[in-house]
This record gives sequence, C-alpha cells and structure tokens, in this order.
Amino acid sequence: MHSWLLGGIIAVAVVVVVIKRLAGEPLNARDLLAAPVILTGLGVASLAKAEGLTATDGVWSATGAVLGMAAGAWRGSTIAVFEKNGVLWQRYTGRSFLVLVITFAAMAGFGLLATRAGMHESARPTQLNIGVSFLGEALVVGLRGLRSGVPFAPERSRP
Repeated sequence: MHSWLLGGIIAVAVVVVVIKRLAGEPLNARDLLAAPVILTGLGVASLAKAEGLTATDGVWSATGAVLGMAAGAWRGSTIAVFEKNGVLWQRYTGRSFLVLVITFAAMAGFGLLATRAGMHESARPTQLNIGVSFLGEALVVGLRGLRSGVPFAPERSRP
C-alpha cells in the first residue's frame, strides 16, 4: 500500500475517533484498545521492515515512543469519564484539545530535532507515533474507568 494512501486512511480514522469522542461515546474495552494496539503494531512492523536503520535511529524512535505515550497519557487525564445509563462514557473536553495542540507542537519539534540529528525518515512511522499516543490515552482512561467502579459499556455488535 502506498504511504500516502495509508496516511490518508489513518488521518480519516483519527478524525472519526476524535469526532466520536467530542460528542461522547460509551467506553468499552475493545474500542478503547483496538485502534492503538493495531496502529502501534503497524508502526513496529514498519520499523522492522525498514532498511539501513542505525542504533541512533533506535534511540530516537524509542524516545519518541516514550514521549508519545506520555503525551497520550496527559491527554487521557483530561478526558471526561462519567456514568450514563449505568455504564461508563468518555468525552473529550476543551482541555483535551488544548493538550492535543501542545503535545502535537512538542512532538513536531521533537521530530524536527531528530531529523536534524540524522534520524532516518523510515525510523519515524506515522502509525507508531499515533498508536503510542492513543495507547497512552487508552491506558489512563481505562485505569480511570476501572477505578470508578462503574462497569464498562458492553461491546457493540458488529455486522
């Protein structure tokens, strides 16, 4: 698959997730974890297939993943987690978007710094960056949900 097509699919998926979370949606484990795990897996697979990567690329990639996870965790701490109809729901808040803008700028700066320091472009897969960020968010939101004592929403049936 062409990288621009994959990037477009990922961008559409991220926009859909953000719109759903802005409106508020039931919080269930599959929806919370599936996309971050899949995107992170695709990113790791992309790294594994990349040729000519150096140990320095590995350090920059690992550092970027840790920063992305932390950014997602920070964003996850701003999400409203509440009970509705006896189950957990989640909704992005204004603070969620403020944190999103701040962390996006920070990650862009980190990426620029890494590239200027010689990191290969193939060592920075977009899927990995987005995946670890959503994974950090999911872990914080999931933990907050577990601590609330309110049950997660049941899984929706898929056609």
